[in-house]
Amino acid sequence: MKVIPVLLLALLSFGCGYKTPASTPPQPGVTPAIAALAPDNTNAGSANFTLTVNGSHFAGDAVVNFKGNAMPTTFISASQVTAAIPASAVTTSGAVPVTVTNPATPGTGPYGGGTMAETSQSINFQVN
Repeated sequence: MKVIPVLLLALLSFGCGYKTPASTPPQPGVTPAIAALAPDNTNAGSANFTLTVNGSHFAGDAVVNFKGNAMPTTFISASQVTAAIPASAVTTSGAVPVTVTNPATPGTGPYGGGTMAETSQSINFQVN
């Protein structure tokens, strides 16, 4: 009797009619803004220092980027974060771009979602 294998094959080919729900793409996140840096300059060859970044919309897990590199960052408030800047980051003189990034947040549940990472406009830190 070959009816059962053919019937089983037919059922497997057509499926049960259930479709996986469409996922929701991440939405734009909150973009941080930098108002001021303290200090806003140092001398080339200086020792390690703490950079205070004042602004707005900093997330609790925001990261300060110095020369495009993520620095160890401490969240103080939604308007202030600090970053540990190593001496190796200020060995030569020039303008150093500083930004703050609010990381992406993952979506919850089966549909995805969440938010995208957002980075502030850069502001220059001066190495003399």
